[in-house]
Amino acid sequence: MWVLLGSFIALMILGLPVALALAVSSLAYLLLYTTTPDVIVAQRMIAGVESFPLLAVPFFILAGNLMNIAGVTGRIYGFAVALVGWMRGGLAQVNIIGSVIFSGMSGTAIADAAGIGTIEIKAMKDHGYPLDVAVGVTAASATLGPIIPPSLPFVIYGMMANTSIGALFLGGVIPGVMMTLFMMITVAVFARKRGWGSDSPFSWTKIGEAGLEIVVVAAFPLVAFGLVKAGLSVNAAIMIALAALITLDWWFDFSAVMALMTPVILIGGMTLGLVTPTEAACAAVIWSLFLGLVRYRSMTLKSLAKATFDTIETTASVLFIVTAASIFAWLLTVSQAAATLSDLILSLTQNKWVFLLLVNLLLLFIGCFLDTIAAITITVPILLPIALKLGVDPIHFGLIMTLNLMIGLLHPPLGMVLFVLSRVAKLSVEQTTMAILPWLAPLFAALLAITFIPEITLWLPKTMGLAR
Repeated sequence: MWVLLGSFIALMILGLPVALALAVSSLAYLLLYTTTPDVIVAQRMIAGVESFPLLAVPFFILAGNLMNIAGVTGRIYGFAVALVGWMRGGLAQVNIIGSVIFSGMSGTAIADAAGIGTIEIKAMKDHGYPLDVAVGVTAASATLGPIIPPSLPFVIYGMMANTSIGALFLGGVIPGVMMTLFMMITVAVFARKRGWGSDSPFSWTKIGEAGLEIVVVAAFPLVAFGLVKAGLSVNAAIMIALAALITLDWWFDFSAVMALMTPVILIGGMTLGLVTPTEAACAAVIWSLFLGLVRYRSMTLKSLAKATFDTIETTASVLFIVTAASIFAWLLTVSQAAATLSDLILSLTQNKWVFLLLVNLLLLFIGCFLDTIAAITITVPILLPIALKLGVDPIHFGLIMTLNLMIGLLHPPLGMVLFVLSRVAKLSVEQTTMAILPWLAPLFAALLAITFIPEITLWLPKTMGLAR
């Protein structure tokens, strides 16, 4: 056990990439302590990525990349300005609302930070906000990406934990709304303290237009449901409602209706059982292509090729990490390391709430050093059995794990959002870290609430019949 874990930690300290550190430490253990045939090792590695839910990963990544080049980010930003730009600290509030909307399309914090975050930081700088404020609020709001569905970490966790991915997606809705409110309150406090004003004039017309777009999107499922009640098949009702929506959008040229429809299509389809998460990811790609090639006509073959190659690169790195982490997690199990660590944790406490507090501390630490996908793959086989034994719902545990690891993305030495925003804002990693620190307060407040009030996560899945 100590060779396996010790070599992994040592290689990480030496600066080896996470996937290679996992693979090399696993290989060292296999060579020194086992006589496992090579074919068994190969089978375990293949089994780690041979999963139908994992097919959703490249499609969600591609959907996020396509949204970035389809002109959607600018429209989302304009919609958010109309909705909340008149508030004190207006562009900081716009930053948060824009991230909420983009979260419903990309599923990753990195896509959020690199996509709409680039627009938001520039706009805040141009309006006189300190650069550290622009970077801090962008980083904090980017963590909404994997909490508000769809979510790549939820897909990986659902596969590892054998838990409904649709239930995890629904479980993230209310926590995502709560995190949004906490961040908006934080912006309001900073605005009052630092004397920030609004960044766009209050206009009933603009607010009315934004409200009308929300009403149009909300009407889509109601119209489809009414058509089903009238005797049409579900597929026919959806197609008719969608055709009506597209016609309205073309007629009135709404700024963000089509973008706002993305989470409605994904979550509605999965909740009604019409599509699996993988099929929903494919639908997100088709919708992105429709927006970029037909509705907004902002995609070119060159930009489409770039988005495709970026997706291949990101998917390859994710699956390499999953493969290496799968063999590492398997060796933790067969070497009895997982059982030993489990016994150690249970010897410290048998109380569910104390255990969840310890898990938070552990995952916050792990999130600073491990890639999110690798952390989920390694820790789920160790921590989830203990959680289940103590009566923690796996959906609730998935939200706790994901939020902890999202906060880890904001910390050195391996916080990917930290590095993305450092490059975007042209700041050093140290300066970016200091800019982010004040904005961790609403994230930790949300983490404590989600941890110790399970119904925040579980109420919606239970209501929809996807959880007990």
